[in-house]
Amino acid sequence: MNKTEILIIDDEPQLRKLLCINLESNDYKVIEAETGKQGIQLAASFNPELILLDLGLPDIDGHEILKELRTWYQKSIIILSVQNSEDDIVKALDNGASDYLSKPFRTAELLARIRAAIRRNNNQNGEQIIFCSDIEIDLVAKTVKKNNELIKLTTTEYKLLALFAQNEGRVLTHQFILKEIWGLGYQTEVQYLRVFVGTLRKKTEDNPDHPKHIITESGVGYRFI
Repeated sequence: MNKTEILIIDDEPQLRKLLCINLESNDYKVIEAETGKQGIQLAASFNPELILLDLGLPDIDGHEILKELRTWYQKSIIILSVQNSEDDIVKALDNGASDYLSKPFRTAELLARIRAAIRRNNNQNGEQIIFCSDIEIDLVAKTVKKNNELIKLTTTEYKLLALFAQNEGRVLTHQFILKEIWGLGYQTEVQYLRVFVGTLRKKTEDNPDHPKHIITESGVGYRFI
């Protein structure tokens, strides 16, 4: 059985070594690049299942690499960077990053994000029914069940939950969600989105004040777990 290939684009030798040890011990095959130019070349040659990209590379700005990769590479790209301001995170996500982890990060969290990203890659053709712990979302019948009992959602609430579930594990920015659900004219209406997320949590979470599914990424957006 072929191992899942992951490309690391990062100029820090010690970090690449640590990532290689942890990824290979979890049965991934690792390809390494220490510059942006080399990373783009290896991505084109190997078409890996996932890319781990540092934004602070010596030759090309990481945001430019991300935009270049997104002209042809459709699989998951996770950003690993010390650049952790809200603006940097939102910019990377808007440029096509699948996820963002600030350095230093916990290995267990990175592995969880990688597994979620690969699941999204494998489900690109679209599942008809999505199971998320105690929640079942039927994308054909457009119904939602919690603990096998139907939940009454408005059309907008259903669209919002379906968008979250189809992007499980991925950070969705406020602007992306608003555009996808309400259209271009609503991209600045963040408070509008918060109201709908609040009502959706009340209907789907055991404890809306401490949600386990719809997680707030402060200043950036939401992640569905």
